[in-house]
Amino acid sequence: MPINDPTDTGGLFVGRRPGTRPISYRETPVTGSDARRRADEWLARLILVVEVLLLLTLWGPQPAAWLWVGGQVQGATGNVEPAIVVAFGGMLFTLFLTLAIVKRLDHAWRLVRRAAGHHQTEGIIERVFVISAGIALICFTFWFLILTGPGPQIAPWR
Repeated sequence: MPINDPTDTGGLFVGRRPGTRPISYRETPVTGSDARRRADEWLARLILVVEVLLLLTLWGPQPAAWLWVGGQVQGATGNVEPAIVVAFGGMLFTLFLTLAIVKRLDHAWRLVRRAAGHHQTEGIIERVFVISAGIALICFTFWFLILTGPGPQIAPWR
């Protein structure tokens, strides 16, 4: 296969895809002391925990809070349309805000991991998002099937 095969380059470029060049430093990076690298390792773990917690809020607390706000709007106005607009508009706003914060945290996590001595070229936001969605699915399934039950339509009491 030729070096400029369109299936390899996406059909847009003759050479390498943008952003895929190996990392090269202008000069050899200075490595920190062992204590500094351990501190960076713990800081990276802390940033990762904050990322996970923020992404977990997308699957329950944030929507529930905005549904509560929507209920308050409906109670105050007596009309459901403004309540729906406020609830879903608020959900979208906090969703995008949370994702922007998590993206910045992911970039910081990458930098701190590099400072800790790891060859970190990619972030972890995708994996954390998928794992948080899985955790939310498991929690919802437990809540729905065990705590509240499917209801009398599926499993009659008598």
